[in-house]
Amino acid sequence: MIKEIISKAEEKMKKSISVLKSDLSTMKAGRANPTMLDRIEVEYYGSMCPLSQVANISAPEPRILLIQPWEKSTIKDIEKAILKSDLGLTPSSDGIVIRLVIPELTEETRKILVKNVKKAGEETKVAVRAIRRDANDKVKSLKKDGDLSEDEIKKAEENIQKKTDAFIKEIDNIIVAKEKEIMSV
Repeated sequence: MIKEIISKAEEKMKKSISVLKSDLSTMKAGRANPTMLDRIEVEYYGSMCPLSQVANISAPEPRILLIQPWEKSTIKDIEKAILKSDLGLTPSSDGIVIRLVIPELTEETRKILVKNVKKAGEETKVAVRAIRRDANDKVKSLKKDGDLSEDEIKKAEENIQKKTDAFIKEIDNIIVAKEKEIMSV
């Protein structure tokens, strides 16, 4: 029973970290990254589709994204979707491909991005700690039921804490790496 509680908690913590990684990958850090466009949805034959399902996205140069739609008729819809997004990028099209030039980040913009990265990291840490608290509560409820001894409860809580500490350390490493990426000119 304890192993099941711990494994579920660990799985939830892993999901929290994967959400953090995907959120950070969509932040623009001064260089072109096709994952920046993951959140953009394009109207395609009356329904909304992720941009990656209607076009090929590549980064031929460090600061340029190249979008090649599967169908030329979708170019206007893709441009509209990019303009409506919160990326603040202006697409330029030659009728065949769309180019997005990622502007050089100013020092002030970099600092704002770093602040957002730290905030995202802190929110993930809070989520991981909440998962720990829930797992500890479940373990303690087993004690009330009389299924476990005091030593088993203590050992389970220590195990949960070790896992939590490892995930918090991983979050810190992810944040530091993203900060370096953003602050490097």
